[in-house]
Amino acid sequence: MSNDSDSNTDNTTKSPRSLSVLFHLWQFMRPYKGTLWGAGIALVLTAGITLSIGQGVRILIDEGFVAQSTEALTQAVFVIIGLSLLMAIGTYTRFYLVSWLGERVTADLRKAVFNHIITLHPSYFETNRSGEIMSRLTTDTTLLQNIIGSSFSMALRSSLTFIGALILLLVTNLKLSLIVLLGVPLVLAPILLYGRRVRKLSKASQDSIADVGSYAGEIIQHIKTVQSYTRESHEQQAFGKEVETAFDVARRRVRQRAMLIATVILLVFGAITGLLWVGGNDMLAGRMTGGDLGAFVFYAIMMASAVATISEVYGELQRATGATERLIALLQVDSLIPFDQGQKVRNVDSGDDQEALLAFEDIQFCYPSRPEQPALQHLNLSIAEGQSLALVGPSGAGKSTLFELLQRFYDPDQGAITLAGTDIRELSTESLRQQLAVVPQQPALFTADVWYNIRYGKPDATDEEVIAAAKAAHAHDFIEKLPDGYNSHLGEQGARLSGGQKQRIAIARAILKDPKILLLDEATSALDAESEYHVQQALETLMQNRTTLIIAHRLATILHADQIAVLDHGKLIAQGKHSELLESSPLYKRLADLQFQEPIVPDAVSAAPAATAAATD
Repeated sequence: MSNDSDSNTDNTTKSPRSLSVLFHLWQFMRPYKGTLWGAGIALVLTAGITLSIGQGVRILIDEGFVAQSTEALTQAVFVIIGLSLLMAIGTYTRFYLVSWLGERVTADLRKAVFNHIITLHPSYFETNRSGEIMSRLTTDTTLLQNIIGSSFSMALRSSLTFIGALILLLVTNLKLSLIVLLGVPLVLAPILLYGRRVRKLSKASQDSIADVGSYAGEIIQHIKTVQSYTRESHEQQAFGKEVETAFDVARRRVRQRAMLIATVILLVFGAITGLLWVGGNDMLAGRMTGGDLGAFVFYAIMMASAVATISEVYGELQRATGATERLIALLQVDSLIPFDQGQKVRNVDSGDDQEALLAFEDIQFCYPSRPEQPALQHLNLSIAEGQSLALVGPSGAGKSTLFELLQRFYDPDQGAITLAGTDIRELSTESLRQQLAVVPQQPALFTADVWYNIRYGKPDATDEEVIAAAKAAHAHDFIEKLPDGYNSHLGEQGARLSGGQKQRIAIARAILKDPKILLLDEATSALDAESEYHVQQALETLMQNRTTLIIAHRLATILHADQIAVLDHGKLIAQGKHSELLESSPLYKRLADLQFQEPIVPDAVSAAPAATAAATD
């Protein structure tokens, strides 16, 4: 499999063509054809009624004012009032249905984008900032909601009004209509010319807004680091530059839109003035009636208003196109790791205690963002069912990479990982990950209460099961002391807890999940000596008869692992028990000598975890 780091970026920067954008947007509108038909009918009726008012104006002038008939005048007034009432009802219906459609389509699109994002491979997020993605999910969808619910409706209404008014102009006076038709290209030309510029600037504006959000989000996330290094002034200036860049792009976009609107208004009302002059002379010469001239001016004004509205919302529609392009680009990103393909894990038992349950066979792997730097090189490693395997080695040796590959966040470039003899690429990722529980070095907690965070490993767990897991992780006592106990909210990323407390919540989550395979990534690194001893006891209970992989920097925590694998520069250089490795692996012995106060000799390894838990890093 190719892991090209640029492929992901290309997916987000390559804009689909306009027709493709409209097609994808239609896919979200198609389920609501009934609403579309209702809004369309209301739109057509409203436009027809609006245009009919022009005939009321003609009757009002010719049969009311000119003929000086009170009865005809009253009748014309009632006709106009009746048409206005129908137009109000139609407008209400159209506005409600179109606005509802905008809200509904936006909600569906937002859900579709989010549902797709959380199934993407992690390498996508190595090359695309989370703030940029969040901007698309929030700002772009909100913009699209306003466009569909308002501007799009106005554009359709104005288009129908323009066409209808043009037809009635031809019926009312052919000569004046021909003059209008000659002027239409002059009005449409600036709309097309400036509209293209507005569209380009609109997309650039959305991108610059996303950059502002990304920058601010990153700074807020690392606010303690910013303040501890007294970088407030620098970040204020840097953020100010990002904001000014966004403002400059927005200013150019607004200037183009303003120029477009001003040009169209000048051309349209200049044309109307010319029509009034020609039509006025025809009326004075007796070639047309005052009512016809009044109706003609009414339709000309309707056309002018329609063109002005279209020119005004055209920029908004271009912004919507840019926003939709960005959203569709996200939906079109293909995940390198299929989420819902493959068979389910039916049996994780190897059937033989001596047979490998997990096996890494000739694994070669480079991270997509670092294709020239191998993370693992021709690595072969296996672990029997119910056994514990500890991974040790210096930073960058490939320990965490093995965890990443086992959870299938990435696929190896070469070789295979098997579970009970089956290549995990043939398994459903969801089914595979259900067999695993991970306790990471940096626990991930959510902005919710304790119940939610522990129950994340087993959503249907009872309160009693959650409490039992917390007790097993030695977390129950400090949870009870929180302001609201298990109902206490932990803040963003568990900010209200200490490092050791976060770790024990994460351990409780893994205990509750009761996995077949346990992955411990330096799971006790954040605990003090006493807490580490108690949690180590809980983990030992959890590890019984369970296949366990342990990443350990502190050798004191894995002295009694069934097997220890020593990694360096992505290669397996030694494997065995602690006492064996002290003799056979110079690297392991050097790591042990650095961590323990006195050099370790093979015969001296008899200390219990309780005595070694306080060993220094």
